[in-house]
Amino acid sequence: MNFERLFTLQKQLDDRIVLEHNLEDVALFENKLLALKVEVGELANETRCFKYWSKKAPSPKTTILEEYVDGIHFILSLGLELGMTTFEDLPEKMAESEVQAFHEVYRAIDRLTEKPEAYHRLMKSYLTLGQTIGLQYEEINEAYLKKNKVNHNRQDQGY
Repeated sequence: MNFERLFTLQKQLDDRIVLEHNLEDVALFENKLLALKVEVGELANETRCFKYWSKKAPSPKTTILEEYVDGIHFILSLGLELGMTTFEDLPEKMAESEVQAFHEVYRAIDRLTEKPEAYHRLMKSYLTLGQTIGLQYEEINEAYLKKNKVNHNRQDQGY
């Protein structure tokens, strides 16, 4: 994954949103944290990994991938607020289970609230989650690029 490029694209989108919605003087960090938690919950719902009471299969991989990259958008955006412009430390192994991977992401989000230097852990835990749910870095990268264009188109439409 080319994180420098992803951060650059995210900055362009963030700057556009701030400008077009007159948010120059608004602190958005807490909003982005909550948005990320919501996106992670939507992703968990699509994987259905925690729904032990249900026999229904997970959503199609394309749906799961789209939900996953929504989270990438907010993680990159949070990183930009903390002065990040790249990331290089890819995870080396998957989590024990999908449920555990989701819990680790939520813990990492909460730590970011208290300690901005915990950003690295958040990104790594989210990438581990992606691996654990069966996503490859190249398809994540491609899906991010596609969704970034969708997000710009939404801004064009007054979303």
